[in-house]
Amino acid sequence: MNTRMVGRWGEAVAAEYLRKKRYEVVGMNYRTRMGEVDIIAENRRYIVFVEVKTRKDDSFAKAREYVDAEKQRRILSAAKSYLAHCGTEKQPRFDVIEIYAPFGPDTKKPKIIHIENAFWEER
Repeated sequence: MNTRMVGRWGEAVAAEYLRKKRYEVVGMNYRTRMGEVDIIAENRRYIVFVEVKTRKDDSFAKAREYVDAEKQRRILSAAKSYLAHCGTEKQPRFDVIEIYAPFGPDTKKPKIIHIENAFWEER
């Protein structure tokens, strides 16, 4: 199975996790010329732009470490585009969800780590 398929599987796992936490998933794989957001979800207070990182383990580095400054800039750009087209009164938030699945999609219970406010736009 290729990494793109594993990534999509991880995004589906993350979306289901968010639904169980009472978020409404309002978009997935929102793309612009400037960037992409894996999941857009809302709860009562926030509109949340989520980057999902799926890895076998964290022996080399934690998955969140792959969301570097350039990746954050691209996510922020896509989020601004989304908000310009689909305005909301809710406060935006940027989260990272790490999925650790040693056997990829065959992993029965992947480890999920949800990092709220993982990054933000500096002004």
